[in-house]
Amino acid sequence: MVGGDCVSCVVFCVLVSSQVEQPRTARVHLAASDVLLRAGWGPAAAVIAAGLTLGFFAWYSLVVPTHRPTLIQAGLLLSLIAGAVVVMWLWLRYSRYFSTRTGVLYERALQYDAISWLVFVLLWLSFVLPMSFTHGGTRLFLYCVALFCLAKLAVAVRFNTTVRDVTVDFVVSRFAIIVIAELAAVIIGQRAGVHVQESRNLLLAVWGRWDAVHYIDIATIGYHGTDMAFFPLYPLLVAGLGALTGNHLVAGLIISNVALFFGLLFLYKLVEHEFDRTVARRAIFYISIFPTAIFFSAVYPESLFFMLTVASFYYMRERRWWLAGIIGLFAALTRVEGALLVVPFLIEWFVAHRGNLVAGLRDLAPVALIPIGIMLYMGYLWVLNGDPLTFSHVQAHWNRQLAAPWTSVINGFHKIAAHSTTPQNAANQILELVFTALMIGVLIAGWKRLKASYIAYMALSILLPMSTSSLMSMPRFALVLFPMFVILALWGSRPSVNNAIVAFSLPLLGLFTVLFADWYWVS
Repeated sequence: MVGGDCVSCVVFCVLVSSQVEQPRTARVHLAASDVLLRAGWGPAAAVIAAGLTLGFFAWYSLVVPTHRPTLIQAGLLLSLIAGAVVVMWLWLRYSRYFSTRTGVLYERALQYDAISWLVFVLLWLSFVLPMSFTHGGTRLFLYCVALFCLAKLAVAVRFNTTVRDVTVDFVVSRFAIIVIAELAAVIIGQRAGVHVQESRNLLLAVWGRWDAVHYIDIATIGYHGTDMAFFPLYPLLVAGLGALTGNHLVAGLIISNVALFFGLLFLYKLVEHEFDRTVARRAIFYISIFPTAIFFSAVYPESLFFMLTVASFYYMRERRWWLAGIIGLFAALTRVEGALLVVPFLIEWFVAHRGNLVAGLRDLAPVALIPIGIMLYMGYLWVLNGDPLTFSHVQAHWNRQLAAPWTSVINGFHKIAAHSTTPQNAANQILELVFTALMIGVLIAGWKRLKASYIAYMALSILLPMSTSSLMSMPRFALVLFPMFVILALWGSRPSVNNAIVAFSLPLLGLFTVLFADWYWVS
């Protein structure tokens, strides 16, 4: 059920955000019954009520439609018992974990967490609210899940510094982008011409521009034509969540923004482990206000790819090789650059086992998972149309083909100098050259500040798109190049550098947001 997935996500959120934080107070391990008594009867009653509610609605939606009287009668009691037991178990386990990681007393953690479970009691309103509001109970259930997640997040923000820092940057940056985009769409209006409208609601349609149309099409009707250039994990998630929300555009917005939040959490913890909390805070701030950061909140896979690549690096650093490999597989299913994670994996493995490489061979096996991601998509394309490299071949539609990396730079200058180039196209080429120079410049100037695995991944992530004879979308490719933001965060300790980064990012972020909202090409 979606509710269960939400619990897992929230537990995962606090796990990631609290890896190195030690308990602030000593705790006495009491028996569960004693702890429950200290927590009071109210929290336990709220959780049991939530469990009974979820059990009932699981029975109502899954068993009742079978129209088997015996199964329906027996299933009701079993569903109620199972719902109460499962929810009670999750409540106790999560509260224990939260207490351990934050230093909050166990009974207090139980009291706070019970509030989030209580929101599921609102499901009973599905019998009295208008059908348009509940849509058979599904829509109300999703609202309850959203409230459940927000309640969990509010408690985490209250007691955890990492979650608080990430939440502040996430909320402030997303709020500003949303306001600018919506105002631009209403006041300025879209660029002249005929454009695809993914929603009749103008406020939603803003987020379905350019490549978002391809991802929504794939989620809706499957792969066809040039859509095969876009890798499958993101549209698969959009299709899955869209089946629940009833709207693929809304599903894409949820996935993108949730992935961004977790991506910022991973980046914060990764940088904090490598350096300190101050550098980590600057890194997530810089990436949140980067000029193309609007793509993190649109129906684009950038935030998902960002989260997966940073998470894979995080678990490489923690020497949790299988988890790093599995996440790398998903990254390679999201974008072709995900396969590049093989290189930092090998470097981190070598550093961890260089004293005895033979003994570390068992930890090397998970690296094979990463290229499986792209191989799965190639296999699907081979079955679909007999060409496993279709995703590469259709790039010719955008005038891209394999070439030496300097060819793309030369082509960019030629397009600027061409008499047929319009001022708008010339400006786009200049921006692409500037952002390419920025990535290369930061790499050259800051390569000594990071470990070899980060630098190798950054260099390959720049080289790969440059080898397509075009610099198209380079500003967007820079957005997910997280080692660049770590280097910038290290340099940002100097006020003059920090001011320069902010002065460069914020005006361009506002400009790019307006352009994107009004159907002008950004990246």
